[in-house]
Amino acid sequence: MLKASPLLSWVPIPSFSVCMRKMSTAPSPICPKFVSVEGGDIYSRNKSDGIRFRFVSYNILAQAYVKSSFFPHSPSPCLKWKARSRTILSILRDLKADFLCLQEVDEYDAFYKGNMEAHGYSSIYIKRSGSKRDGCGIFYKQNCAELLVEEIIEYNDLADSIENEVTVDGDKNSDKVATGNRGAELKKDSANKSTPKDCGDINDPCVRLTRDCVGIMAAFKLNNPFPHIVVVANTHLYWDPELADVKLAQAKYLLSRLSQFKTTISDRYECMPSVIVAGDFNSVPRDKVYQYLTSGGNPSAPPVECLGEVPIPLCSVYAHTRGEPAFTNCTPDFTDTLDYIFFSPSDNIKPVGILELPDSESPGIVGGLPNNFYPSDHLPVGAEFEITRE
Repeated sequence: MLKASPLLSWVPIPSFSVCMRKMSTAPSPICPKFVSVEGGDIYSRNKSDGIRFRFVSYNILAQAYVKSSFFPHSPSPCLKWKARSRTILSILRDLKADFLCLQEVDEYDAFYKGNMEAHGYSSIYIKRSGSKRDGCGIFYKQNCAELLVEEIIEYNDLADSIENEVTVDGDKNSDKVATGNRGAELKKDSANKSTPKDCGDINDPCVRLTRDCVGIMAAFKLNNPFPHIVVVANTHLYWDPELADVKLAQAKYLLSRLSQFKTTISDRYECMPSVIVAGDFNSVPRDKVYQYLTSGGNPSAPPVECLGEVPIPLCSVYAHTRGEPAFTNCTPDFTDTLDYIFFSPSDNIKPVGILELPDSESPGIVGGLPNNFYPSDHLPVGAEFEITRE
């Protein structure tokens, strides 16, 4: 952390006119604000005796995928790492989250780990399998949470499970129309020359399931104003609408592993932990991935054929409060909702605030992302949770 210099007291201060000449005219990043789910200023709510914490999920767009040819609609200067890194860090700081689940994190050791530590965050990170350079990270405020246990999820393990009859869904193209055209994602994937798709027959289940996608989950102890354990999972599912069955298989594997992890934590610490799952699921609310993930948290919802029972019930924070946002990913080729925060409903946890997202006519959105105001093609999603005593 930077410390004030002892020489500061006698260094002459430049005149106002000099400062004005040196001031930057670059546009300021736009950081969404938290609002109460009941409407109005979240800070006007009465003080609670429960645990309050802010939780944000954000696909920050890996610099490895940032090329003018991928984002021809974006101003070229805003795509350079020097500008993007400052903008990303500014937004992450201004969000004032206690937990940040970030996807497409490259430059973790060189940039994010140290800079986030300077702002009071510890972190855990998993790099994608194979030759991919990005991964998923959970950053948490040191004064809010204590890391107890962490565990990684590698979806390539699904390919190893083929012999044990863990196979992909037979309806391979069921979500193709709903998911739409992911032009930017196709370009991102093509940036990695040795992609799994190039390495064999895509109809071979082992090849089909080897997508180099990952996730990470961890148990944290919250201590103020009383001790409570929360399980947090962060993931980034595969993008391709042609492989909707693979995304669904990944979602099922995620919940299976999460359920086992929750049981382990419950037994080890003799508790009932809260569960929060976040990430870029590369699925719109009409897709089977979303329907599967939320099917256990909404008993009144009609059953979806062939999805199976979920091992752990989940609700989407936005759907539970004000409805899913119109979009969390915005480019000229594709605009829709792909990013979510899910929580396992119980009597002692509830969202009391959400991160309010811009609409399509908001400043900085018209023309698509990324741009000078938003450093990623995704928007952050967020919630403020309140946990009461059991």
